[in-house]
Amino acid sequence: MARKTANDDPLAPVTVAVGQEDLLLDRAVQEVVAAAKAADADTDVRDLTPDQLHPGTLAELTSPSLFAERKVVVVRNAQDLPADTIKDVKAYLGAPAEEITLVLLHAGAAKGKGLLDAARKAGAREVACPKMTKPADRLAFVRGEFRAVGRSATPEACQALVDAIGSDLRELASAVSQLVADVEGTIDEAVVGRYYTGRAEASSFTVADRAVEGRAAEALEALRWSLATGVAPVLITSALAQGVRAIGKLSSARGGRPADLARELGMPPWKIDRVRQQMRGWTPDGVAVALRAVAEADAGVKGGGDDPEYALEKAVVTIARAARSRGRG
Repeated sequence: MARKTANDDPLAPVTVAVGQEDLLLDRAVQEVVAAAKAADADTDVRDLTPDQLHPGTLAELTSPSLFAERKVVVVRNAQDLPADTIKDVKAYLGAPAEEITLVLLHAGAAKGKGLLDAARKAGAREVACPKMTKPADRLAFVRGEFRAVGRSATPEACQALVDAIGSDLRELASAVSQLVADVEGTIDEAVVGRYYTGRAEASSFTVADRAVEGRAAEALEALRWSLATGVAPVLITSALAQGVRAIGKLSSARGGRPADLARELGMPPWKIDRVRQQMRGWTPDGVAVALRAVAEADAGVKGGGDDPEYALEKAVVTIARAARSRGRG
């Protein structure tokens, strides 16, 4: 979710949205436009790219109107403005016009940094729109989307949605909107599974979860369904590896609260609880056997074998057996 400065008035004379996450940049613009139109339904909105903003254009757009109409002037990719136009914008920052809100969208990198520094020095309202490259950031985004509409979703549901959709924030936001519109009450993992089980990441992790739980038949069924729907074998080996490694990490960790273990192992607290349930039948030897099976399957699907499907089936069966090694001890 976009972060804002202490000056959180969307009708501040100047707003600068900084970052490269397109959805958050668009939302920063939408927030300003919505506030302006709430104050004046006839607000004039001008949305410009650098090639549309020539020397003198900003002065023309921000000159006093005979009818004192409210305006929002949006400048996208402000870091790409030519030098002469940047001079105009910097001059305007020193004396912004009344009833006009200027919104500058800036990538935040070194290019055009002088303009960004000038906006900050002038006291512009700032909205941070960083690219969300970490799964934890996307998870926080999904939680924030549910909170923003006053709906409850379990931690497992939020994680399942991130696993299923991937890194595209627009798709994540759209998925949340769909679930909120279609489902009453708390949204849980089962609901997310019904809607998005066909996504590659979700089906891969279903295979892994069933395998490390020792449920061989269900894991094989999920594996065959995943392959039949076009899931790449490398995604499945990756999910299997993550599942087995999580078992190994938690089994060798010192006891403690989920929050403490989460920090130590780099996992979200809810996943600690899930892995604890999954690791009940595991032994250290079983983890070693399973890791070898994953390595062999990975080699098999990357060209080291003639039949990737067989390599995956063999790995799934081996992992499921390893999950029950304690009981056979």
